[in-house]
Amino acid sequence: MGSIGAGSIGSVHVENLNEAQSTNHQKQHLDAGALFVLKSKGSWWHSGYHLTTSIVAPPLLSLPFAFASLGWTAGVLSLVIGAIVTFYSYNLISLVLEHHADLGHRHLRFRDMAYDILGPRWSKYYVGPIQFMVCYGAVVGNILLGGQCLKAIYVLWNSNGTMKLYEFVIIFGVFMLILAQIPSFHSLRHINLISLVLCLLYSACATAASIYIGISSKGPKKNYSLSSNDETRIFGIFNAIAIIATTYGNGIIPEIQATLAPPVKGKMFKGLCVCYTVVTVTFFSVAVSGYWAFGNDSAGLVLSNFIDPDGNPLVPRWFIMTINIFTILQLSAVAVVYLQPTNEVLERTFADPTSSEFSPRNVIPRIISRSISVMLATLIAAMLPFFGDINSMIGAFGFLPLDFVLPVVFFNLTFKPSKKTFLFWLNSSIAVIFSMVGVTAAVAAVRQISLDAKNYKLFANV
Repeated sequence: MGSIGAGSIGSVHVENLNEAQSTNHQKQHLDAGALFVLKSKGSWWHSGYHLTTSIVAPPLLSLPFAFASLGWTAGVLSLVIGAIVTFYSYNLISLVLEHHADLGHRHLRFRDMAYDILGPRWSKYYVGPIQFMVCYGAVVGNILLGGQCLKAIYVLWNSNGTMKLYEFVIIFGVFMLILAQIPSFHSLRHINLISLVLCLLYSACATAASIYIGISSKGPKKNYSLSSNDETRIFGIFNAIAIIATTYGNGIIPEIQATLAPPVKGKMFKGLCVCYTVVTVTFFSVAVSGYWAFGNDSAGLVLSNFIDPDGNPLVPRWFIMTINIFTILQLSAVAVVYLQPTNEVLERTFADPTSSEFSPRNVIPRIISRSISVMLATLIAAMLPFFGDINSMIGAFGFLPLDFVLPVVFFNLTFKPSKKTFLFWLNSSIAVIFSMVGVTAAVAAVRQISLDAKNYKLFANV
């Protein structure tokens, strides 16, 4: 162990003082959204909880369905590539954020990054709107899925019941109405730790159920062949890639990094390592076991495969109910995480940064605006139970550019690697390839909407 002299102690003291002064100076210039919603108080463990909740969510239960359009080789390869590219991209965007923080200008929002790196027009008319669309679409989708899980439990125990899907959506929406009042992103750290545990639990249960059904005589005959119809097969591949890309989607990396207490250097990488450990365990176990057990009969959510076409459960009822309860609870955490960009905008618009966070001047507008936001999302989910199709299109237009394309573009424009280097061409290739994937996935999503349009009906009980 080396000795520490008085000079080094003085230097550390000056650095800490400068950092404190910089933080106080920045705080004085923050708007209410950044000051109250995006509080910079968290540790790298907390960022790991937030990242895991935003990525490892119940849509991962759709992965066996994606495999049904890809087959074993392409399915596993797509899942591996998705993990590698997103882990790489999220680290790049974190490095860009750290670089600007070192220069004394810490970005707290995706649109702030775009403003500085791409220009005000890109921030105002592209990055800001698509991030809001993706995040609010995720809130609507999670409320709808929560209602569907509640209905699944109800039907399991009362198959002749008369309650409709939109009633369960409203019930879940009321629960979300309470959670939405949690004041800041940082305040969610304990909820998101519980969310991390829940995603491990329902993934383990779904994997166990798939294996149990797969080795029993109850399951369907296994068939892994791809469609012989060229059009169906090609669009199925595009749709499956969109599902996998959206499952890995995040869209709020800058907002999550904003919750870290300064200095932020290296903390996000540790958080991403926590997250992708959970990603590896859950995504691959659910995708492989579900596709192995059900093959081409894999449903949009693998939970639906646990009940046969006649309505008889293939595993004990209590087990299906347990998985659904775990899923519902985690859906609420995921939805409230994706509410944060909306909450930040509402806070910036209606709150007063010079007043206390919990003063009546700020609490009353916060409760009213957030309640209206959740009620609107619940209304959309109840009215449009086919919102999953719309969300696929939103994911293609939103998650792919935000999570696959923009991070490498931001990195190249910020650090300007030489065009002769491998890094420059790797990043450029990722941007081009996933831009093309985004376009094709959007086309596939629009085609699916057109095919399903004949079944669309407001407040349908599906």
